[in-house]
Amino acid sequence: MSDIFENRGDNVSAPATRAVAVTPHDSNALADIPKALFVGTGGNITMRGAGGSTDQLWKNVASGSLLPFRASHVRATGTTAADLLALY
Repeated sequence: MSDIFENRGDNVSAPATRAVAVTPHDSNALADIPKALFVGTGGNITMRGAGGSTDQLWKNVASGSLLPFRASHVRATGTTAADLLALY
């Protein structure tokens, strides 16, 4: 299959090319900083941004939401949303 964009540089605003399931954890950071997060099943999400030093609670995130947020951590405590994907 041809990809007319294969020779273009990747950057944070470019569309994601892969998705990885996120398992919330209270101490482990994500393996890599994603471009965004996809929320399959809505709820609350406790996250820390890539440049932040404190966690923030995102309340009532709807199912199917695409969050353009570069999270370093997705915490288990406070997170009720499920089926999360990190987009790279």
